[in-house]
Amino acid sequence: MADQPRSAAQRKADVLAKLSAPVADVWVATADAGEPYLVPLTASWFEERIVLATDKNSPTARNLAACGTARLAFGGTRDVVLVDVRLERAVPVADGGPIGEAYAAQNDWDPRTAGDAYLFLILRPERIQAWRELNEIAGRTLMRDGAWLI
Repeated sequence: MADQPRSAAQRKADVLAKLSAPVADVWVATADAGEPYLVPLTASWFEERIVLATDKNSPTARNLAACGTARLAFGGTRDVVLVDVRLERAVPVADGGPIGEAYAAQNDWDPRTAGDAYLFLILRPERIQAWRELNEIAGRTLMRDGAWLI
């Protein structure tokens, strides 16, 4: 038997904890004209934005530049957080300033040491869904159109 479903407020708190956790690993799904691309990356939560770091020539960076959207998946299959995002901007890691400081402080890697080929991808969450079991499917949407529903 599944645990009692969490309240929306508890789910939001759990999502924020997952986003700001040390070394927040995430699956990032993007696509080009027909080919989906899925890659694990490390994220940072900074000023209500999700920050990724990757090579500017990677499929992830190219796909985001071309279409502007991605879906991120945090957690396992029994503690899901899905985040639909829109690319707000891409910043060379050398110009990251506070973004770079925040990313390095949250993670076990500082992409500013990776050279000029790396970018910070600043992503604005548009929709966030979170659930653990079937009893949390109803009410799983916590953010819609970039605004928290709680």
